[in-house]
Amino acid sequence: MDSKVILLAHGSGGKATHQLIDSLFVAHFKNVILSDLTDAALLSVSGDKILFTTDSYVVDPIFFPGGDIGKLAVHGTVNDLAVCGGKPLYLSLSLILEEGFPLEQLTVITQSIAEAAADADVMIVTGDTKVVEHGSVDKIFINTAGIAQLHAGARLAIKNIRPGDAIVLSGSIGDHGIAIMLEREGLQFESQVTSDSAPLHGMVADMMQEAAAIRFMRDPTRGGIATILNEICSQSHLGITIYEAKIPIKPHVASACEILGLDPLYIANEGKLMAIVDPDRAEKILAIMRRNRYGADAAIIGMVTEDVPGTVILKTTIGGSRIVDMLAGEQLPRIC
Repeated sequence: MDSKVILLAHGSGGKATHQLIDSLFVAHFKNVILSDLTDAALLSVSGDKILFTTDSYVVDPIFFPGGDIGKLAVHGTVNDLAVCGGKPLYLSLSLILEEGFPLEQLTVITQSIAEAAADADVMIVTGDTKVVEHGSVDKIFINTAGIAQLHAGARLAIKNIRPGDAIVLSGSIGDHGIAIMLEREGLQFESQVTSDSAPLHGMVADMMQEAAAIRFMRDPTRGGIATILNEICSQSHLGITIYEAKIPIKPHVASACEILGLDPLYIANEGKLMAIVDPDRAEKILAIMRRNRYGADAAIIGMVTEDVPGTVILKTTIGGSRIVDMLAGEQLPRIC
């Protein structure tokens, strides 16, 4: 994308985002830790392995079915640490507040943050608050950073992925993004769509029973599963084939996507993970995930191949196939 200014597309998680990161941020900050470009940085402190991550939340609206911006901030940071093989321990919390923001709403969000942190068994240990003039920020923006201890045996890296590996998805796709879109636009369906925002650290801890068989994990937030799979293909120089019939999606989410003209493969999720695993242990890992309430609908949706390196292929329900590319623009802005 050739642009002299920042566009919404630069925050989509798609091609424009990756171009911005690679050409500007990585080019200026390049180092051996940053170059992995994972959801959390793996650090060594006095011989101990820890994970460190940070994220910012600007979701609109700030309250939505299934959660709010505070709950989302905790879950998003906890999950970034968890999918890198970590046991989340500590969070920071920074708030940018708009002058005139109702204290009652801030109290509700603060309570939500406290409850989500307790549920995820993490402590909020430091933070910061800034207030800016009315109109300088939209109500409230939140930044969180997190520290985790690496699970014993966790060795997750894209370089570990092999042809034949299975792709496991922890549950239905598109719930969060569609919930946000319907709430934002004031649209209603017969069945309410609820965000899937949830902490995945407990399920990941259970999965670590099979740590040696887990090659890599990610949580498909911005850009959905399509973007994450394209990132994996690009960095591993392998291909991926997924099967439309095996991808879990709730009927009302599928209907909303059809009516709104959206592809659920690109819709953000906030309580799901994808794992690339040894095919010989895939069913065992799937069974472990299904025993957790956040993995009850987990499914094996595809496999890694040597065919068409760098490309994601979707086998459709009607017997055809199509390339699933990374989006250039923004499908749903301010989704998290």
